[in-house]
Amino acid sequence: MEHFAERNIIAAIARQQAGTAADLVRGIGDDCAVVRRAGGLVDLWTTDALVEGVHFDLAWHPPELLGRKAASVNLSDIGAMGGRPRFALLALGLSAACGREFADRLAAGFLQVLAEHDMVLVGGDTVYAGERLMLSITVCGEMAEEQVCYRSAARPGDLVWVSNCLGNAACGLELCRRGLQGRQEYAPLCRAHLDPQPQVRLGQMLAQSGLVHAMMDISDGLATDLAHICQESGAGAEIEAGAVPLAAELEKAAALLKLSPLQLALQGGEDYQLVFTAPAQNSEPLRRLSRQAGTAITCVGRMVAGQGVMLLQDGARRDITFQGYEHRF
Repeated sequence: MEHFAERNIIAAIARQQAGTAADLVRGIGDDCAVVRRAGGLVDLWTTDALVEGVHFDLAWHPPELLGRKAASVNLSDIGAMGGRPRFALLALGLSAACGREFADRLAAGFLQVLAEHDMVLVGGDTVYAGERLMLSITVCGEMAEEQVCYRSAARPGDLVWVSNCLGNAACGLELCRRGLQGRQEYAPLCRAHLDPQPQVRLGQMLAQSGLVHAMMDISDGLATDLAHICQESGAGAEIEAGAVPLAAELEKAAALLKLSPLQLALQGGEDYQLVFTAPAQNSEPLRRLSRQAGTAITCVGRMVAGQGVMLLQDGARRDITFQGYEHRF
């Protein structure tokens, strides 16, 4: 049986989508679709699905935190474009094992995140889903059209930046799989997997600053998500292995698990941090902005002529293009 990578299926669907609309600014191929409104504003539309056994395991994922995560992963897309999230739709496919109390707790977590971002749940659907719980969320945001940050605007010579530390969520997932989520010293790592924090405010500030060329969120690992920026921008990227920000807890836990901290950061996914590119002369203003936002940023490399993502480590160059997480069908 022939298998297909997620990005190949998306590309095939995009080729079949022949129609367009006068008010459609950007369709398939970015973190959000962008639809023009009056007054220089645009709506941002994004949707995502979470399936039991693929995206979460109820053996360790409490329903409240699952509800929070379902909301947060969609808000991350809005933040990656620089937008303000406004409205949400929730389609909830309940499995045979889910009772009323479970559904109430899940909804409470979902609505809690919406309240934190001054959002409103405006509708959705509930269905019986058989053996696996499934959630599908659609979020609408808004922003000024001239400030939207796309994947396609990176330029050779830009520096590549990321927010906070990478790899925590992937390490947290592995800790949960091995039954180690109860150990207090690893709580931040498990929390990164169970209850990710989308960088909405930082994304808005970066977009409004005009300092950034391209931006997206890190959901599938830096190796894959930066590759999307490279592909859409027609450029390449070089990442310095020693510059990738790693939390002390991650390095300690990775040693226990006998895993590579760097590999978790580059390939693990589900960090929901931001990766963005900007001219080198904007470095100090970006650092000031990050201090104002209360969110750390780190320069991890640069955009170059060519294509793909190269890792520079111990004097060698290694191609890591699209080597992060990817669904295969």
